[in-house]
Amino acid sequence: MAECEVPGIAERAVGALMGALIGDALALGPHWYYDLDELRRDYGPWVSTYTDPKAHRYHAGLKAGSLSQAGHILVLMLRSLAELDAYQEADFCKRMDEDLFPLLDGTPMHGPGGYTSQSIRDAWKKRVQQGLPWGQTGGHADTTEAIERTLAIAVRYARQPDMLASFVSSNAMLTQIDDTVVAMTVAFAAVLAQLVQGYALDEQLSGRLMSLVKSGELPFHAVTSDNLSPPAPGEEPSRAGRFASPDALLTPSCVAVAVNDPDICIEPAWKVSLVYGMPCAIYHQLPAAYYLGARFKTDFESAVLHAVNGGGQNQARAMLTGALVGAQVGWRGIPERFREGLHDSQHLLKLAEQIAVSV
Repeated sequence: MAECEVPGIAERAVGALMGALIGDALALGPHWYYDLDELRRDYGPWVSTYTDPKAHRYHAGLKAGSLSQAGHILVLMLRSLAELDAYQEADFCKRMDEDLFPLLDGTPMHGPGGYTSQSIRDAWKKRVQQGLPWGQTGGHADTTEAIERTLAIAVRYARQPDMLASFVSSNAMLTQIDDTVVAMTVAFAAVLAQLVQGYALDEQLSGRLMSLVKSGELPFHAVTSDNLSPPAPGEEPSRAGRFASPDALLTPSCVAVAVNDPDICIEPAWKVSLVYGMPCAIYHQLPAAYYLGARFKTDFESAVLHAVNGGGQNQARAMLTGALVGAQVGWRGIPERFREGLHDSQHLLKLAEQIAVSV
């Protein structure tokens, strides 16, 4: 893509969806190394492309460019959205019942992608072993699995924030019912929708999100007046939203301010994983992804590779970062070697393009 060419909304939508899948696949080999010396011994000083997982590690036996189970579930969501041209929860649940759950046995090191996360294992046990209906399958995992699939809903409904919030919240609660986790999941979806519309991940982003809160389009309480000032005497901020505070919407711009503050230095950028934390929990993952998305808003390669080389739960970090930066650079702004090295990329691209035309 020429430097002066600005990607259109369909191009940005495809970039977000494919960027997430590419981020997932790039981290497949070096996934979950909490010992960074071990990561460097196995993969050298810098992971720069798709890699085979080592025989003694997670995802062993898969090939470079393949997706983890998070990627497989995202593809189920893409297929549902593409074929129905809308989000229909019953259809997504049917695909989980028929296309994923028969391949699981309730243990971690099993199933498509070589590893099944806690929230999906818990949902499988409630759905398959206990026979509970969808809607009674959510658990208390504080991780990003809901974001990893609902980011597709965020793209599809990028210009319809009220529907986005409703659908993302409902889908998230199929596996995760903690209100804070759901609020942070909806917030990420709202951020991604702004980027798909063409806004940058910058200091102004949270202000635009707060305007959607005050118009009633995003379900968060507004606890302050404009510019986070205290309410004037007699003024009562809106408390119509489901979520207790808008803080999850304020994090992205706070992080963007830090990115642009010359007194705050994270070098090299992969060390953002040490600053915000290497573990899986959503409150570690989102600030790091927002940081990389704001710092490398025009450089997909640097963003996702710093996400990968930070170790720990680098697969979620790279998946979320890939969506954020893919939305800002568009599909053609993603390096060709990443586009071509992703397994089954042409099929996945067609699904993404089908969804993008409806945004």
